[in-house]
Amino acid sequence: MTHREQLEDRIKARLAEATYPDLDQMMAGYAAAAVQLAEQLFHQTLDYLPQSLDAFEAVLSELAEHNDLDYEHEVRLWGGYLGELIRLRYSGAWEMVAYPGGSAMMPAVDVRGSHIFPLMKVYRRLTAGEHESISAFYHLLSERLGKPARVN
Repeated sequence: MTHREQLEDRIKARLAEATYPDLDQMMAGYAAAAVQLAEQLFHQTLDYLPQSLDAFEAVLSELAEHNDLDYEHEVRLWGGYLGELIRLRYSGAWEMVAYPGGSAMMPAVDVRGSHIFPLMKVYRRLTAGEHESISAFYHLLSERLGKPARVN
């Protein structure tokens, strides 16, 4: 087993065994694990600021090259990071809501009544490729949401 696989397995097990009091804490836990993996495996620094989205894109590009991804885990991990960046920037909150056009409940970030689905965006980025740009998504999102609640 490679160092990468060992680290991923340890983090995956830690997250699976953890208990969280609420969805906010769970997604923050996944985001923190993403920050750790980005640094240790991909040599990228993620700091919950929009300026780190290029580093985030680099991580997702490298992940997308693997054919053996556990998409459920990877989407929760990296979508958690993207969601936390948005939640912190715009003082949002995680909620479980039905994805538009379907009945499946999934985590979304609520910002002033708008539901943002970062896990779905990460899934599309991993499966559809670079034209599903996270940076472009965030730029569009920031135009629609306006000024951040605070600079984090």
